Amino acid sequence: MRKTPLLIAGALAAPASAGTISVTIPQVPVAEYHRPYVAAWIEPVGGGAAQTVFVWYDIKKKGNEPGTKWLSDLRTFWRKGGRSLALPADGLSGATRPPGTYQIPLPTNLKPGAYTLYVEAARETGGRELVSVPLGVPVKPARAAGKAELGTVTIR
Repeated sequence: MRKTPLLIAGALAAPASAGTISVTIPQVPVAEYHRPYVAAWIEPVGGGAAQTVFVWYDIKKKGNEPGTKWLSDLRTFWRKGGRSLALPADGLSGATRPPGTYQIPLPTNLKPGAYTLYVEAARETGGRELVSVPLGVPVKPARAAGKAELGTVTIR
């Protein structure tokens, strides 16, 4: 009898742990293609601090012009918390990605409530794009699509 309540409580305590974000970076038909910098973060609907989910940039570029120099091109991310993030952030930072679809787990520390997931991309000699998707915890499927620099962003 005692094991059942503990199992149920454990399942309810981490509702976002099974959630996944799917981000598509489209193939852009241009002569000079550079992989985009991409960042994602979550904000509570009623206001509150942003929580970075991931940031993909040129982590290997060092010297006078390190890869972090152009993170400010992700303008909304930069204002919402990117400028104060110590990079590379363990478990959050990664290299830029080629066109394709990528699965990223949602943070497991999200409390039940309403949030908005933001995904922003900026590409050298390219454009910028910001996509927002409503995120409820417990997780309910949702999706939105970009028009140029981002494809479909899905929450499952």
